[in-house]
Amino acid sequence: MKFDQLLSMVADEPVFSSSLLLSGKADKRQVRLQLSRWVKSGQLIQLRRGLYTLAHPWRKVEPHPFLIANRQRQGSYVSLQSALAWHGAIPEQVPVVTSVGSGRPETANTPLGTFQFQHLAEPLRFGFSRVEVAPRQFAFVAAPEKALLDLVHLTTGGDSEAFLRELRLQNPAVFQHAELDELARRSGKPKLLRASAIITSLLDEEEGEPL
Repeated sequence: MKFDQLLSMVADEPVFSSSLLLSGKADKRQVRLQLSRWVKSGQLIQLRRGLYTLAHPWRKVEPHPFLIANRQRQGSYVSLQSALAWHGAIPEQVPVVTSVGSGRPETANTPLGTFQFQHLAEPLRFGFSRVEVAPRQFAFVAAPEKALLDLVHLTTGGDSEAFLRELRLQNPAVFQHAELDELARRSGKPKLLRASAIITSLLDEEEGEPL
């Protein structure tokens, strides 16, 4: 395969998998060898084994970090600080894209950013949806209530009032109290039920002001 042929196939894709090129009668060894050569020549950027994006100036579509995160680990969704910041629930911009899902905790450093994955047990993997994060780019992202509960669950002492105040939650209207309570109850985790009650109290207390 020549690079022009690759461009005709993936020019409009923000990221693509090598499996796209390995279908049919393609010589898998030759395809993988060619991909490796294009990475070395600077024409492709490898984001993970089998996952690539075109390098500039060939890249027409800038991949959104949340899309990259989803594609790096199948079955994961963006949550924790990244989802909270995206929803406007915390003031800080988060330099690392944080996700939860199956598998071991991992931090992946790539030319397009750093991606952190935390393990979350399967029964707790709910409260997220597929949303458009950039034009024609979709990713699974936690609802603000679930992103906060995931953070509480994965943080030692996350259900303490001191920790929750340190988050400096803002825009109380972002959070639906009934949804927060429902998600906490669905988890069946006493820690999350305690945190839900504290969060609701703090949001009521500080409505319209950062916590």
